[in-house]
Amino acid sequence: AMDTESTYSGYSYYSGRSRGSHRHGERSREHHKSRSKDSRSEKSVTINTPPAEPLLGDSAHRAEQLQDDNWGETTTAITGTSEHSLSQEDIVRITKDLEDSVGLDCRRYFALTLAVILGLLVFLTPLAFLVLPHLLWPEKLQSCGMACEGLFISVAFKLLILLLAVWALFFRPTRASLPRVLIFRALLAVLVLLFVVSYWLFYGVRILDTQDENYQGIVQYAVSLVDALLFIHYLAVVLLELRQLQPCFSVSVTRSTDGETRHYNLGQLSIQRAALAILERYYCDFPVHNPALLSASKSRAAKHLAGLKVYNVDGPGNNAAAGMAHSQSRAMIAAAARRRDSSHNELYYEEAEHERRVRKRRARLVVAVEEAFTHIKRMQEEEQKKAPGDVMDPREAAQAIFPSMARALQKYLRTTKQQHCHSMESIQQHLAFCITHSMTPKAFLESYLKAGPTLQYSRNHWLSRQWTLISEASVTSGLKDATVFLLKCGDFNLVVTAKKIPYIQMSEEYIDPKSHKFVLRLQSETSV
Repeated sequence: AMDTESTYSGYSYYSGRSRGSHRHGERSREHHKSRSKDSRSEKSVTINTPPAEPLLGDSAHRAEQLQDDNWGETTTAITGTSEHSLSQEDIVRITKDLEDSVGLDCRRYFALTLAVILGLLVFLTPLAFLVLPHLLWPEKLQSCGMACEGLFISVAFKLLILLLAVWALFFRPTRASLPRVLIFRALLAVLVLLFVVSYWLFYGVRILDTQDENYQGIVQYAVSLVDALLFIHYLAVVLLELRQLQPCFSVSVTRSTDGETRHYNLGQLSIQRAALAILERYYCDFPVHNPALLSASKSRAAKHLAGLKVYNVDGPGNNAAAGMAHSQSRAMIAAAARRRDSSHNELYYEEAEHERRVRKRRARLVVAVEEAFTHIKRMQEEEQKKAPGDVMDPREAAQAIFPSMARALQKYLRTTKQQHCHSMESIQQHLAFCITHSMTPKAFLESYLKAGPTLQYSRNHWLSRQWTLISEASVTSGLKDATVFLLKCGDFNLVVTAKKIPYIQMSEEYIDPKSHKFVLRLQSETSV
């Protein structure tokens, strides 16, 4: 990492966490029991994204928040080896994650196996219809004429078209694992299975048992099966792809921590498919979630409440002290309300001071980066005069000029609470990328001066393995007007509210083209 401040041993953190878990074990178990009773009425299911790194823990954010802005002047580096101790809670959590991942993989491969078996049954059935008569009663079959041979070509090309169409529609990379079965996919699979089984029953009763000699009729029977399968595929395209294209709902997505809101238009989708569509757009449209920006308001409220104290002059042994607990809380609330009248001035000056510091450090950062890029230009001019073997590659150039801007960049990132989103390695890679493509200093700074979309940052800072979908209605039911559901991940939620797009009625008003014509009459006489 680019920070050179104090590095604490992981042994102390994990062992402290273990001691804390033994100390508060009983209390946490009682609290968990009470919460589990209250939450039984909620319907919550899980959306699992492909396995990746978990979200950055809260402990990392707390460690970053405790660090000083003047990291360059007051730093101490502690080096050495350390051992990690795990508490019982850590072991249980790791075991649960492994069980969830194993269950997810089994369910995914089971669904894929069923799809492959059904696909083989569909494609091999027409071929079996054509081959079995030649294997069972070849001497009784009538000769196949020109029309029959033309049907062979028709079956071959139709099966090829059906194969490509099924591959394009169904065999696509899995984007996520949904909590429930997709209704339309399941209905289509059952329809295809029933259709093929009924064709086999008819084939067994009318052709295999009687050993039909009319081979051209058998070929036409196989052609009719392939035609019906093509129509079922067309039905699948309509239900799975075309039905959801027309926008029917306006969806408002709000992040619970900072109130960041986006609006999207969705079609006729189930709740779980709407949740998946929202999550795909969330990573591209929402700025990265930064819990460090929310700590200022919490610390300000804690500071205001910490200044209030209530004393019991009668002593702890007095019976009246127990009866005054309610009055003490009311006194603290009243005192906090009186102090709130003057707290807006403190908030105003704090925000003004913070904005001043941000502008100051931003100016220093811009100057430092411009000087570094100017130095790069001078180096490039000098390297043009050198031999081809002595030319410095972009990676080496980025490492050479990075120390000149590292201090200003680190201070700016700490002031804007972005230090946990950018590591030294990622910054150097971005700098080398900008040097390779001859980008300007402004293009380099754009990633740090304002928060970008979530996908812009390293995956281990934002990508969660699991999202939980919480909905009162069934997740397989379709979206309706005023539908509300939650997408929970880590320490924040996405609150989704659906509103139906209103029916729009338009009318036409005809304007006569002759109504725009007019006559300009000029007077021949003028006033004197």
